[in-house]
Amino acid sequence: MKEQLYTIPVNEALEKDCECPVCAMRHELEKASLEYTLGPSYMEDDVRMVTDRTGFCATHAKELYRQQNRLGLALILKTHMDRTIKELEHLSKGPVLGGGLFKKKSDAPVVEYIKKLNCSCFVCERVEAVFKRYIATIFYLYEKESDFRQKLAASKGFCNEHYALLYEQAPQYLTGKNLTEFIEMINEVYLTNMKRVRDDLEWFTDKFDYRNADAPWKNSKDALPRTILKTNGVRVE
Repeated sequence: MKEQLYTIPVNEALEKDCECPVCAMRHELEKASLEYTLGPSYMEDDVRMVTDRTGFCATHAKELYRQQNRLGLALILKTHMDRTIKELEHLSKGPVLGGGLFKKKSDAPVVEYIKKLNCSCFVCERVEAVFKRYIATIFYLYEKESDFRQKLAASKGFCNEHYALLYEQAPQYLTGKNLTEFIEMINEVYLTNMKRVRDDLEWFTDKFDYRNADAPWKNSKDALPRTILKTNGVRVE
């Protein structure tokens, strides 16, 4: 493959004891991207040009605030606001669109700009660009390395979102027997492990019955956060 491959983080995620290795890959990538954003890079002109344009989504703005580099974040947001103000000062002088029962409704330039701004995020863009290569690397390793196929088959499955992602993208990277076997494998891994977590969750609820007060918890103590990861791809701690 001409594009860069990320075999190390992909293999490391498969070696973790987690309910979705793809979630684990994305979590580590997001963590690294947040650190990069408030590292020395924020003083670089090419990075600052992008952060000025995109800003951050609500989720990552909150996460960046938790990084404790308040000065770095303030400097980034100040020049981002400078650009936003400049753009909106220009756009706000334009005509107001819409109005009237029979007129075609369309977003005013100001509204269109804000909507676009609300859908952009420096961290999201950085994560997505590399995450796509992670997914491509999964298929590359599956096709080339038998050890990787065994690790994938022995994993604890995937969350709903990433199971569907692998299923959907498999035909872009695999053909023939490899494609058929991959789909059969992820179906088996996904369903087997969804049932396992479902059974743990069921026993978790059964433990609240006084008749089971003295019964062992088995593997159900953390069944609820593991279920949320399976169903929603969200880590709760």
